[in-house]
This record gives sequence, structure tokens and C-alpha cells, in this order.
Amino acid sequence: MPMIKKIWICGFLIFIRVFVFCQVPVFDQRQAFDYLEKQCSFGPRNPGSDAHEKCLKFIIDELKKYSSCVEKQTFRMTLPLGSNTYQCTNVMASFGQQSKRILLCAHWDTRPRADHDPNPENRNTPILGANDGASGVAVLLELARILHNHRAPIGIELVFFDAEDAGLDGQPETWCLGSKYFAESGWLTVFPQYAILLDLIGDRDLLLPIEHYSSLYAPSYVDQIWSRAEDLGLSAFVRSKGPAVIDDHLNLLKIGIPSVDIIDFDYTYWHTVEDTPDKCSPESLQTIGTVLLHLIYDPE
Repeated sequence: MPMIKKIWICGFLIFIRVFVFCQVPVFDQRQAFDYLEKQCSFGPRNPGSDAHEKCLKFIIDELKKYSSCVEKQTFRMTLPLGSNTYQCTNVMASFGQQSKRILLCAHWDTRPRADHDPNPENRNTPILGANDGASGVAVLLELARILHNHRAPIGIELVFFDAEDAGLDGQPETWCLGSKYFAESGWLTVFPQYAILLDLIGDRDLLLPIEHYSSLYAPSYVDQIWSRAEDLGLSAFVRSKGPAVIDDHLNLLKIGIPSVDIIDFDYTYWHTVEDTPDKCSPESLQTIGTVLLHLIYDPE
């Protein structure tokens, strides 16, 4: 093949890489916040509630608009907070067939008791979970819409975990039951390169230090995510050390998937009846969505 023709072909491939794959879509913060408010409109979404069933249907119906591969994993689980057995459901949507894949996840259930509420009279009341639950799901649903409209250069799994938030304080094994079931079931047939968990990411005063277990067990991916945020000028991502959080990423780490928990655990309204949409902001959702879109559409 003549040298000029080779150069032309190489140049064309570079053009495709830069101008087709590397154009990073814009994250629609208003659409994401609408997803947050829609989930909250059902009410508290703890397993066993009518709102739980309505929200599950909404998530599945929305995902089916954007992915031809939407699966649900149904299981029965005795939740420690209340000691009742409920039907729970994890949901997964796949995008692309590429061997290089990223798993993005959040929990969609809400806490059945506001046990950290400053008012003792509220402590048996289920929480609305605008930040603790709905915020991460909102970002994933908006990503699903974008992934449908803009072909990504890598494959993506979106996973929505149930039964995360009914654990007992001081008993780590009672938390994150949906992701535990997911990890141990072998449902995931192709392991992703790494996973990112979104939890408590809608706070109006968003500040994201590096979660301890993520730093300990997935340091290269932590650096990749926080470096990308720094390059984008997103000051909510800070290099300070955050707390060690019992969260869904631990069950993924246990089966060998490097996993990073993006979480703002310093949230005044955590596990209180005041975890409502007015405590969250579209701008915070956009911060998270923008970083994820750059990781997806302009991977290193």
C-alpha cells in the first residue's frame, strides 16, 4: 500500500476517534433533577411499600426506552431493620458490546426508619431519600438516555441495587444486601474493568473527599476519577481523606472488581425525614454526570 494512502487512512481513523467518539455529550442537569423528583413523588421507597413497587416499574420502563438489554434480578430478603421478609429486585441495563466495560451503580431503595432524625417522634418514619437513593439513580437514568443517543467507545453496565439501606448500626453485615446477592449470584457474566458507585451525590453543598476503602483497594481508579474532575475544574472533588463507608462497592471489591465509592457522607439530613429534594441541587448532579461522561466518552 502506498505510503500516502496509509497516511490518509491513519488520519481518517484519528478523525473518527477524535470527532466521533471523543465528543463528550453534555449532561442535562434539569432532566436528572426531574428524575430525582419523580422518584420522590412516589414516597418512601423501602421494600414492601407501594412506592417501592411503583418506583421499580418506573426505573425499568425508563431503562427500556434506552437499552434493549434490561434485566431484573428478583430475590427474597429478610431485612434486619424490622425483621420482615420482602421481595427485592436489582436491575441491570447494558450498553454496547465492547470487551472494555465500566459498571456504574447506585441503590434505589430508601431507609425504612429515620433513626437519625433529631426529633424522636420521627424515628420510626420511612425517609423520602432524595439524596440517599434518588440522587444516584437520577444520574444513572440520565446517563442511560445519553448512552442511547450517543454511541460510547466502551461498554457500560448500569446497575440499580435494592435492599441497601435497612441495616443496623454497628453491624456491617446487615447492610447492602442487594449488592451482596448480586455479587454472590454470578449474575454478572463479564467482569468490568472497574466500577463506580454513586451514593449521596445530590447535596446542595457537595464535597467529595476520597472514601477510605476506595483509596485502599482501587487507588489507580480513584486517581483517574479525581484527576479528571480536577482537569474539568470541578472543585467538589477534593484530595482529602474521607471516611470508611460500608456501602455497595465493598461487595464488588470482594469478587475482584476494583470499585470506587463517590459519596458525600457529610450530609446533615442523612437518615432523617428532612432528606427531601430541596436539600439537593441540579448542579451537584451535573458535577457527577460530567465526570462520568468524560470517563466514558474520552477514556484514557
